[in-house]
Amino acid sequence: MRGTRIVGAMVAVLCALAAGLVGWRVLGPAEVLAPATGAYPAVPVRPPGVTGRTAQAPLIVDGRIRVYAGKRQVRADGPVDAKTTYTARWSYRRWPQQVHGMVAAGTTVVTRWSDGRLVAIDGRTGRIGWRADGPAAGGYAGHRTGAATVWAPDGLHLAGSTLLVAGAGRLTGYDVATGARRWTTDCAGPTFTTAGGQVICGAGAYQAGSGVVALDWPRGPFTPLGCDVARSGCRGVRDGAGAGWLTGTAVPARARPLDAADTTVLTVRRTTAKGAATSAFAISTGDAVVARSPLTGTELWRRPDAGATVLGAGPDAVYLLTGPAGARNLVTLDPSTGAERASFRPAVGTEKTDWNPGGWQVADGFVAVERMSTDGDPDHYFTVETVVLAAVP
Repeated sequence: MRGTRIVGAMVAVLCALAAGLVGWRVLGPAEVLAPATGAYPAVPVRPPGVTGRTAQAPLIVDGRIRVYAGKRQVRADGPVDAKTTYTARWSYRRWPQQVHGMVAAGTTVVTRWSDGRLVAIDGRTGRIGWRADGPAAGGYAGHRTGAATVWAPDGLHLAGSTLLVAGAGRLTGYDVATGARRWTTDCAGPTFTTAGGQVICGAGAYQAGSGVVALDWPRGPFTPLGCDVARSGCRGVRDGAGAGWLTGTAVPARARPLDAADTTVLTVRRTTAKGAATSAFAISTGDAVVARSPLTGTELWRRPDAGATVLGAGPDAVYLLTGPAGARNLVTLDPSTGAERASFRPAVGTEKTDWNPGGWQVADGFVAVERMSTDGDPDHYFTVETVVLAAVP
């Protein structure tokens, strides 16, 4: 009997160990990487118009692939003009951590996780380029589409070759190619970066590459204007007194047209006989869309589009979402004259356009817009595949 009891006890212990092992495999910390196996998609050439729709907000990377963020996983598909979400080209998952945000610099996709871990992934292959430790971050904030996580992550920005990470009262700059830490400083307040290479933290401005205090800046706190995704490369600000400034250089330039609350600023790249050049435009919305010189206030052109949304700019182009809900068009304009170059309904097939824009991205000749319900609830979406993608000239 005693031997039987001993054998029974041993069996119970082994069963418990086996159950514990299974539980650890399922519930314990894990990192699962599935790299790409197929060829890297080519850059698509499409006429202006809607190309497809997806259930989640894509981060358009290198004009070739789309990267999505779930609660505990990031994954990519392609090509960028695919009609719907395709089988993942590559994916990366961490358990039990959550995705806090991600940004893309060229073909490098940098992900930030709730434990502060930074993981850079090569968008072409899905393989990990580097890992680094950063401050702990919040959890997944993307709701159903992930838009806040991929288009506006809190405390995660880019400025040239520098990745900026804010959290736990600190602001740190990393080399985006290697993950090497460049500098760190105290930081309390909202953060974003400017087109001139500064990073803003609350009421302070620093050189993004070095962390040195930026001189000759107005007093904050600042409101960013005309930003790319991840609140990066912002082309203007309003200071603590509500005065507008252009931020494309080391020292900001006073821009009185940006004082108005309904005004943003765009920088348009153009090719001339003398080479590449850039021009800035202050664009106000309201009863009409009006473009002005941001420095002199001289009116350049206007369109009678009440309630239009300025989506962004491309090479020698300005993109607007016009019309009230139900009669929307995605319009491409000449930035110098306001002449219409292309216009189409941002809808797939016979879909209606009775929705409000949530987040969006303009990149590499494509626009992606998150479509929200018009019922007044900020968490209600227009449809299941609520993000519409379009090629723009």
